Amino acid sequence: MIQEYRFGSITIDGRIYNYDVEVRWTGEVLTWQRKESHIIEAGDVERAVKANPEIIVIGTGASGVAMVTKEAQEFIKEKGIELIIDKTEEATKTFNIINEESEEEEGVKRKIIGLFHLTC
Repeated sequence: MIQEYRFGSITIDGRIYNYDVEVRWTGEVLTWQRKESHIIEAGDVERAVKANPEIIVIGTGASGVAMVTKEAQEFIKEKGIELIIDKTEEATKTFNIINEESEEEEGVKRKIIGLFHLTC
């Protein structure tokens, strides 16, 4: 699904995006905007949480500059959603591994959402 991540861009299913994205297990790609560029708050993950995924993977940028607040982490976890936070390059790899493994299991597609900050 995610073919490449480079500082400032991500290629998903052959399409290049130059803005932060929310990627869903369904293949849907949405623009991901935050109130503050490098702080990820509960409100910034609300749409993803409402989709009721099993896992949310957050990419905090090339150098990991974006910070996920405790409130955002608690908001996700209290909904019973597994949370993985890493630099964006590693986060995209994790997303792909989980997504691909779930496709290989018979009749089971894990509901995973990736929130990827593409710069910093």
